[in-house]
Amino acid sequence: MRLGVTMFTTDLAMPVVDLAKAAEERGFHSLYVPEHTHIPISRRTPHPMGLEELPEEYKRTLDPLVALSFAAAATERLVVGTGILLAAQRDPIVTAKAIATLDRLSGGRVVVGVGFGWNVEEIENHGVEYGRRRVVARANVLAMRKLWRDEVAGFEGFEPSWSWPKPISEPPVYIGGAAGPKLFAHVAEYADGWIPIGGKGVKAALPALREACDKAERPMAKVIPFGTLPTREKLDYYAELGIEESVANLPSGSADEILPLLDEYARLI
Repeated sequence: MRLGVTMFTTDLAMPVVDLAKAAEERGFHSLYVPEHTHIPISRRTPHPMGLEELPEEYKRTLDPLVALSFAAAATERLVVGTGILLAAQRDPIVTAKAIATLDRLSGGRVVVGVGFGWNVEEIENHGVEYGRRRVVARANVLAMRKLWRDEVAGFEGFEPSWSWPKPISEPPVYIGGAAGPKLFAHVAEYADGWIPIGGKGVKAALPALREACDKAERPMAKVIPFGTLPTREKLDYYAELGIEESVANLPSGSADEILPLLDEYARLI
């Protein structure tokens, strides 16, 4: 069982370079960081977990690809990933080049966790109707994968083009979200795995995910429980299900808060 960590990287939290070095030194496999481009102050959209007050880190999140470039430069083995990248809110041509550049400079250590987003006004500020965010995210991810893969790539919205650098190896794409036929259809069509946030209900969802992958004539998607509070029992349970990686949640805090947690989690590796 490989164990990674995820944290909201902000201008107030433990610096991402220090976090990445500490994670690698303790034997963690991966570091994932989330994305919010901005948070409109209207707060029309409630938090998906029902929190009345939005945690401060949502307002202060670093750009994930810039943050991960520093994490990758400061480490040698640590896998760096987005968890998650808001694909509907990004230009796919620019984002594909940024990810390919990061993958090449890091020696092929990039994974791309994508999601559809929950904040209606944030999404709308990017010119995307909330109800179309899945359609736009799908198109953007498919476009990025063609740009990574093909010498000459074209897709709806841009003509056949050259785009280098190519990644050393095409970054795996994982989709985050709650289990369901719509999400699993996306995973089976254009992703490599599923990131269940919190990891609850994974066992019950596996047959439906397998069915979606079989229908698409693709191998069973990888499953990475994400943002969990790890225990030996929980990791053993995941391993029994055939899961090979889990990502532990870290609070967006100072080094004094984070380092003891890393030490605690590292004992589970």
